Amino acid sequence: MLPPKALLDALGSHTSRLFNGDTPLPRAEFEAQFKALMQSAFSKLDLVSREEFDSQMVVLARTRARLEALEAKVAELEAQLNPPPTE
Repeated sequence: MLPPKALLDALGSHTSRLFNGDTPLPRAEFEAQFKALMQSAFSKLDLVSREEFDSQMVVLARTRARLEALEAKVAELEAQLNPPPTE
């Protein structure tokens, strides 16, 4: 993974080469090259796709719900093992 400054510097230099070429690129060619440049930059970062993020959020929510249920069950069992003293 590149440090953010190095990534931005590399991205800036590649982008300036696209803009400052001897001959202007047709729009479609520019878009294709810029998209490839951005994909290359993003691949150097430690990113996940939106789909992977959303699926991990579902797993996390499910895990939290199960943990809360287990904590409630443990509290119930502890209460049964250690009933409050009666006077």
